[in-house]
Amino acid sequence: MTDNDEKAREQITTKIWREEAEPDNPFAAAKSYCAGFDVYGDLLGKISIVEYIWLLFKLDPPTKAQAQMLEGLAVALANPGPRDHSVRGAMNAGVGGSTRASALIAAISIGAGNLGGAREVFTAMQYWQQCGTDIDSWLEIINNPPHEERGEVWPEMEHTPGFDPNGASCPTPVKQLLDHLTAIERNEPLVWLQSHRQTLERHAESPLAFSGVAAAALFALDFEPEQAEMLFLLLRLPGAAVHALEQEKMGWSRYPFFGDGLTLTNDPGPVANDD
Repeated sequence: MTDNDEKAREQITTKIWREEAEPDNPFAAAKSYCAGFDVYGDLLGKISIVEYIWLLFKLDPPTKAQAQMLEGLAVALANPGPRDHSVRGAMNAGVGGSTRASALIAAISIGAGNLGGAREVFTAMQYWQQCGTDIDSWLEIINNPPHEERGEVWPEMEHTPGFDPNGASCPTPVKQLLDHLTAIERNEPLVWLQSHRQTLERHAESPLAFSGVAAAALFALDFEPEQAEMLFLLLRLPGAAVHALEQEKMGWSRYPFFGDGLTLTNDPGPVANDD
């Protein structure tokens, strides 16, 4: 067989990951490296999952304050609760008998959008990149939001990203999260948001939401909007998973949105079999 007959070995280009194969099996890794660190030799048992997630996204270890901020955000986002649309989607899948993978896919799909979802965080991050901590720039972009010049998968925002168009006042947990993150390292974007929250809320005619705090925190931590969008989806999945499992075990008869919504008002009775 000539060299031309041999198929070139495929190689995936990545800065994130490198593997060394086992001597007796080229399809199994003897060592795995993440950003140059031996995962099972250097990292296992020595770093937290939050620090590892940071390393995967950033390719450098976080400082203590950075890890604390990301951990605080992760705890706050881990379970949005049954009021959240994405969690309800997972609950519907669980109680309806869908596969468990379907429950998570439902949560991701619903939680990906412009209303309290990951795409809203992405857009809010773009606002932060454009406006920084300049109040005049923020008031201008709130009053005259940018419009996409070409067709997108996502519809245009119908409210100021990071703020809840259906809210009355800023929820206590949102303020608690902002206070907690600000106290860790007095990061300028978070301190600024804390000081100007009420002004922004008045002009947005909506209270600050978790998506807004998440966008500000991830901007302060130097994540890109695309990374923030992914992280927001990822960090909210634990709550969706456990609520789906809980409702699956309870069954549809204890789930009001199924039991009350499927009542027949004109039951024709059994259908006769003419065969």
